[in-house]
Parts: sequence; C-alpha cells; structure tokens
Amino acid sequence: MTQTEALDILKTGGNVFLTGEPGAGKTYVINQYIAWLEAAGIPVAVTASTGIAATHIGGMTLHAWSRIGIKDMLTPFDLDQITSNEKASTRITKAKVLIIDEISMLDGKVLEMVNQVCRVVRNKAEVFGGLQIIFVGDFFQLPPVTRQGEVLRYAFESAAWEQARPLICYLSDQYRQEDELFLGLLKSIRSNEVEDEHFELLKEQTEIGYPDIEPTRLYTHNADVDTVNLERLRSLTGPVRKFQMTGQGNKQLQQGLAKNCLSPECLELKLDAVVVCTKNNFEAGYVNGTLARVVDFDGLEGYPIIETVEGRRITIKPTSWEVIEDKKTLAAVEQIPLRLAWAITVHKSQGMSLDAAEVDLSKAFVYGQGYVALSRVRSLAGLKMLGMSPTALRVDPKIVDQDARFRTESDLATKAFNEMEDTETQKLHEQFVHASGGTLPKEGAVVERTSGFERTQKESTYEQTKQLLLEGKTIAGIAKERNISETTVWGHVEKLIEQKAITTPELVHLQDAEYEKAEAKVLEAIAAEGDEKLKPLFEYCKEKIDYNTIRMVRVFYQLENK
Repeated sequence: MTQTEALDILKTGGNVFLTGEPGAGKTYVINQYIAWLEAAGIPVAVTASTGIAATHIGGMTLHAWSRIGIKDMLTPFDLDQITSNEKASTRITKAKVLIIDEISMLDGKVLEMVNQVCRVVRNKAEVFGGLQIIFVGDFFQLPPVTRQGEVLRYAFESAAWEQARPLICYLSDQYRQEDELFLGLLKSIRSNEVEDEHFELLKEQTEIGYPDIEPTRLYTHNADVDTVNLERLRSLTGPVRKFQMTGQGNKQLQQGLAKNCLSPECLELKLDAVVVCTKNNFEAGYVNGTLARVVDFDGLEGYPIIETVEGRRITIKPTSWEVIEDKKTLAAVEQIPLRLAWAITVHKSQGMSLDAAEVDLSKAFVYGQGYVALSRVRSLAGLKMLGMSPTALRVDPKIVDQDARFRTESDLATKAFNEMEDTETQKLHEQFVHASGGTLPKEGAVVERTSGFERTQKESTYEQTKQLLLEGKTIAGIAKERNISETTVWGHVEKLIEQKAITTPELVHLQDAEYEKAEAKVLEAIAAEGDEKLKPLFEYCKEKIDYNTIRMVRVFYQLENK
C-alpha cells in the first residue's frame, strides 16, 4: 500500500493499523493525517506506548493520557477516580481520534485497560468509547517489557484489538535502506529465514565505508553505552561546554519529557565530540539520526557547530519537545538537539535512521533487538559488526505468522478502496469530518501540524526527481542537488516508471558511454535471469558491470517492455 492510499483510508474515520518495515514512512503518514485533522478542526489525541516514542511525535504516553499510570488492572474505584479527574475526563471526552504510536511495545492488557477507561469516561459502549483508533508501529520492533513470570501478550492478541477490527494499512515503499543486498537480509530476518550465508555476510562487515565520520556504536545494555561515551569525552582535550535543559508548563509533564528526551538534561560537549541529532529539522539540514562531529562553537551565543558526513556545517540551536493537546502546549522542554554518539542503546535508537553504526549484538536478549539495530542504517557500507550471538537475529515466530495475515488483509483493503470511485472516497471523508463536528479542508490546501512537528514535505520526493530529469539533469547531478545517494535517485526513477509517470524520451539523455558498452551484456542477463532483482544480473555479468549501470539498462528495458 502506498502512503497516499493509507492516508485516504485514515480519512474515512475507520479504525486502522498503520504498519510497514522501518523506513516505509509510517511517521510521515501519521504527521500528514494529524495535520489534516487539525485543519478540519477534529480533536486528536496523540500518544505513544513509551516516553521516548512520545517525544518523537509531540504527544504524551498512553498511560498518562488515559490516567492508568503503571496499574496492572483497574478496579471500580480506579475508574471512578479517572472519571472524577476533570483534566483527564475532559481530554478523553473531547477527543475524536486516538493515535497510539510504537504499538509493538504496548502490552495487550494495557490496551484493554485504555479501552475500558474510554468506554466509561465517554459513557459509550462502543469500542474505545466510539473514538477512531489508530495503531501505528511494526511488531518486528522491540516487544513489550514484561516482568519475570509474566506471559507476553501483544496488542493484537487483546480483546480490545479484536473488537476494534482495524483495517490494515501495510506501507510497501522503502525510504531508508538503499542497498538491495541489505534489504534482502532484513527481509530474511522478518521471515525467520536467516541462513548461514546471512551470518557470513554480517561477519564480512568489518569496516565502515565512510572514512570522514566516526560511526555510532549500538549496544544492548546501558552500562556499555555510558562507559564508552564518558571515556571518549574525557579523552578529548579542551574545555567542556555545558548546555542545560529548560522547561515550561506542567511540572510533572516536564519531568516526563526530560526523562524520555534523547537529548540529556545536561549536555556536555567538547571540540571533536561525535554527536547524533535527536530531532528532525529539514530546513536546517539535519534529521533525527544524523551523525556528525563538533567542529566549533558559535562565537555569538556559544551554540555547537557540527560537520556532517557530507561535509555540511550546521549551527545547532536549541529546540523544544512538547506535550500538545487540542492545539495547546501543556508542557515543553528546550535543549540542544544533540547527544553524544560514540555509543547508544538499541532501545533508544528505535525510530532513528543512522548514517553509520558499529553494532554489538553479543548480549542480545529479546526478540527483535538484532533486527532493530541492523535496520537503523541505510546500507551495508554504513554497518560494522562488533559482536553477534547465535540468537541475535531471531524474531518471534508468532509475529512472522501474524505479519503474513496483516499483509494479506492490507492487500484486500487496497483492492477494495482502489475499486471505489474517487467521489465515493471523498464522500466518506466528508461524512467522517461532519460527524466529528469539523469542516473539510479545501482541496489542495496546505496543512501542517500547528506545533510539535517540523514542516512536512509539500511535494512528492518522486516528483522533485522527475522535474530535475525533465530539466536534463543526470543521476549524479540530481543526487548532488538533492543531497541524496545515486541509488536513491535510481529508486525514484524505477517508481516513476512503475507509476507510468515518465517516458523513454524524457530519460534518453541518461544513456552515456557506460550504458552503450554494457547494454548488450545486461540485456543478455535479463533474458537469462529476468529483471526482478539486480544481484542475479550483477553475478551474470561476472561482477564487471556496476549496479547503477545495470539499473540504467534495466530501466530502459522496462520502459519498452512493461
């Protein structure tokens, strides 16, 4: 399912599980939907299963929103207390939509308690008291934390999930990983089909392919992370610069934000410190996960100046993390969006896209830990393995089976909605908005979240690439202008072909001397091996023709034959 298709389904008001592999754009889609809801005047509650995840999306934890706290069960007295709490009762009653991010880490019993609270407080017998419920996440990510002796129960195993009967929107596009061989490894992990060859492939990852930056180390335990970062900072000469977090609004919510913010309350930096950005700021030129080195401090205000992998220098100014409800900021903390990045835990890395990482999985102890760690990077060139346990790449067989069902259900939902006329879909959107007391945003209107999120992209990334191709730009030229890899640009070209959005005459300027030399051999390879995968073609050509040239020949073959 594409992002646009998922967004159209969300706007109908039905319950939805928005899922997909890391890098598929789940956060982007949910940002777009929240912006649309706000533009329509529909109150939305944005929550997450953990504090760290909540800071990523400008919401609060589901536990805090519902006032269930750390309870294991709810008594009639507990429900009465929640109902009697004016703030909790007002926000639960006023909301029309409830979003729960990182659903993989939410225990099923917690979801059932939230369902119970919503029904009682809203005084409606419908599931979640009639709220549109949006689950967001990927069950191959880290599972719920359980106490010793407790039976792990995923959210989809709860009665609340079953009663909600969410439509499955399984995003199929990939925006993070750029390496086909690496994508194959990750898919094998997701299907529990890891073979000796995959372990061998990882053993071969002994060097990072980016010499200009020191990669982040990912460990499974906090103690290893703290030791590495402290030792490395102390080893640097020069004075320490300290940046203290500030806050405003509700004190208890401030404390929650500070505890779960990826930037520390007191950030200590020195020249040459390796850091990672902890928030998205597209205008400034960094995202959550951008690796860099501190190269200077601004002379005027003392803010750190970092240099990224690409050699860009960026002055990092303070930013805020907020808890937002009904367009109002209940609490906020402000800090420099950096943290030391010689090392970080796998748990804290969830949701990040790292440029390069050294991964130690020798102490991996739960399902999904190895998968989360490996899927943080974009390609094998950005990965170095420091340690591996025999069980590090295991995923729960229960999740493999359930994921297959999710994919099937998503395909059925896609087919059903694609068979509908545009006017039918639009009518469903209108009915949902009017039933929620809102006003449908005008078609073509630009909508953004009022706060808590950076500006979302106004133009499809594919469309940007297409426009540059129409201007006669080369793949290398587009990659340089858009600050993305050539592999990513080729991915855009292939998607444009799939969408029948570009033609042969519009691409013919790409046929350079390398194309002319390789065309006959690659076409021979396609005749023998088919055109679905690059690796067999690369091997058929005795590894003498590079992947991008093979892709170029395949592109023109597909234009003429698909």
